Amino acid sequence: MGQNRNELRWSAPRFQPFLCLILACLLLACDQTAHQSKENRSVFRLNLSSGSLESLDPAYAKDLYTMWTTHMIYNTLVETDSDLKVVPSLATHWERSADGLRYRFHLRRDVFFQDAPQFKGGKGRQLVAADVVYSFRRLLKPEVASSGAWIFHGRIAADSAFVALDDSTFELRLQRPFAPMLPMLSMPYCSIVPQEVAAFWGKDFRRHPCGSGPFQLFAWDEGNTLILHRFPRYFEKDGQGRSLPYLDAVQVSFYDSKATEFMLFLQGRLDFVNGIDGSFKDLVLTRRGQLQPGFAEKYHLSRSTYLNTEYIGFLMDSNNALLRQAPTRFRLVRQAMNYAIDRRRIITYFRNGVGIPATGGFIPKGLPGHDADGRDGYSYNPKKAAALLRAAGFPNGKGLGVVTILTPDNWSDIVNFICTELADVGIRARTEVMQPNILRQQMSSSKAPVFRAQWIADYPDAETYLAFFNSRLPAPPNYTRFHDSCFDAWYDGAMTLPDSLRYQHYHKMDSLAMAYAPVMALFYDQLLHFTQKEVSGFRSNPMNLIELKAVRLGASAQ
Repeated sequence: MGQNRNELRWSAPRFQPFLCLILACLLLACDQTAHQSKENRSVFRLNLSSGSLESLDPAYAKDLYTMWTTHMIYNTLVETDSDLKVVPSLATHWERSADGLRYRFHLRRDVFFQDAPQFKGGKGRQLVAADVVYSFRRLLKPEVASSGAWIFHGRIAADSAFVALDDSTFELRLQRPFAPMLPMLSMPYCSIVPQEVAAFWGKDFRRHPCGSGPFQLFAWDEGNTLILHRFPRYFEKDGQGRSLPYLDAVQVSFYDSKATEFMLFLQGRLDFVNGIDGSFKDLVLTRRGQLQPGFAEKYHLSRSTYLNTEYIGFLMDSNNALLRQAPTRFRLVRQAMNYAIDRRRIITYFRNGVGIPATGGFIPKGLPGHDADGRDGYSYNPKKAAALLRAAGFPNGKGLGVVTILTPDNWSDIVNFICTELADVGIRARTEVMQPNILRQQMSSSKAPVFRAQWIADYPDAETYLAFFNSRLPAPPNYTRFHDSCFDAWYDGAMTLPDSLRYQHYHKMDSLAMAYAPVMALFYDQLLHFTQKEVSGFRSNPMNLIELKAVRLGASAQ
């Protein structure tokens, strides 16, 4: 991750001799089926540009690529569709009690786990409510140390929080109402696993996954190749009654350079690419974020809502020694910085038109609670910025120290532009490039007075953005250490309200936080998904969770 991401890597992967022979045969078979005989077998090829995949255990689905792969292998009780609606998956329907403390889910009876030696006769058995109980309890076990345990911490009833009323009925019990609970259950962390297999493998379940999803593990040489095969007993069917998935296999590579990834896509060796490397953006995209004519003839580009707010954050803890002389300790200075930035120019010249200026608060466009009128956020107004500086006692920035913005290298161009914009109103600013993992550590330990970051929704409810400002929560999510007792009270109250009133409270809470300017929201991101022309049926949701179960390739797409 710390290497130059524009460097092209063409060196052959290093395999162990035995694995080399096996995988060479597998890759040859996949390559032949993908290129020579698609009428017989269809193999979807994608790359995970992290260069590795840590686990296929959903208990550790904390990053995008683990979410992608576990979503292919497992199912959750509910899912989030492309319109941000919570829809059935393993549960056909559900009810919430009038007091908001109980959720009862009615499960499908035609769901089976994938085959594994730990089952009787090695044949996958039917999924039942007891599996949901086991899976949720497993997330909370100290020995599992799941990064998703926070979903239930402090929210579930002290006794009998997870109950199997019978084989097809599961009940979740809370200690107090928490309105976002249902959409949170769509997260890959909440995937359902079988106790026989997960308990048998323990920590090594990461390499021996067993779920009920559309694809099952066939081979995995870590850091080189992952191959998933179609699960023939998968329960979902299309509108004509045909079994899903249509694909025979998914082949995953692990080139860690985005430039290499996109080059492989242009060569036809990948079927899909998420986003685009900066070295290709001007070649491939117009200033409006559309495909250049030469590429539009060969590839599909899907551009859609991404629940991701890119921002500059300001540390707000007045007791922190780092802020004693920091220019950003003043509220009026932070507000002036917000008005000094032309967000539209950032999107046009650095993003090729991809993104929406963040003038409506921290909650991004697409979520209820977002300020669609832009009354609560900040627009480009350098005159107002100058007036705020004068009101703060720093006319034209006189007497104000230098603002240092910490940023990862891939954002240095945009941050340098921001520094130039700030200088135009009299605020001196400089860029300090930092490795992403070190920057996150600095943010978490309150050692980053000003920092560039992003906040991506974990689930389709604006609470995930408002938790960012909840003073009782640690960092993450509260990286700025924002504290306001009124905000915290509104947060608690909103969790018990019906949706329409809750969304009004969300808007009010976002407005309150923005008035203190703990962040400089830059833009709401958009997804760019490139696929080959022969691909159809590819879908994703606004959290960038990709869906391959309805994908067709080539002639099969007709």
